[in-house]
Amino acid sequence: LQGSIGPIQAAFASDWPEAVPVNLVDDSLSTDRARDGELTEAMVDRFVVLTRYAKSTGADGILFTCSAFHAAIDTAAEEVDIPVLKPDEAMMEGALAAGDRLALVATFEPTLGTARAELEARASALGREVQVDTYHVKGALEALQSGDAEGHAQRIIDTVGRVQDCNAVLLAQFTMAPVASRVRAPGEVPVLTSPGTAVAKLRHLVEGRSS
Repeated sequence: LQGSIGPIQAAFASDWPEAVPVNLVDDSLSTDRARDGELTEAMVDRFVVLTRYAKSTGADGILFTCSAFHAAIDTAAEEVDIPVLKPDEAMMEGALAAGDRLALVATFEPTLGTARAELEARASALGREVQVDTYHVKGALEALQSGDAEGHAQRIIDTVGRVQDCNAVLLAQFTMAPVASRVRAPGEVPVLTSPGTAVAKLRHLVEGRSS
């Protein structure tokens, strides 16, 4: 999504200013994912093409920014020999460290099923079970796409305010990160976002390869 570029650029500027981020955008992927209701083979192929192209430009690492395509990213990562990260994997690691009752909040509804499955798989790999409650922020993404940033923010704030009984709240998409400073979850549990944690993990992996 176009709206992901600002938050990730801000994270790079803050946490890894030496990096030179280059943005490759196919904003029809989310449209097609919402239309088809599932991840298709054609979509996976497009991720593979994007990944190979990014590697061919000389990229040292790749960070995808949409959380609704985990399986496609896994497949694409097998095609190159550089780090390829899902947008939310580092955030999920932090969430699992916080506890086993998690609230997943997204403005793009297909993200919820994909991210929930990823959280559960990561917990299972650690020998744990998690309870993941999902919350779709209806109308927020449409508000953002129409230029109503405040309407987008307020819908997220209101939704997080209704979250109950969790150890952490995950704002599932990069586009939600700018709202995090205004969000308060009941019980003052941590509200996690993905851009900063993703950049930190990518930096660790890239610099680890060159050391």
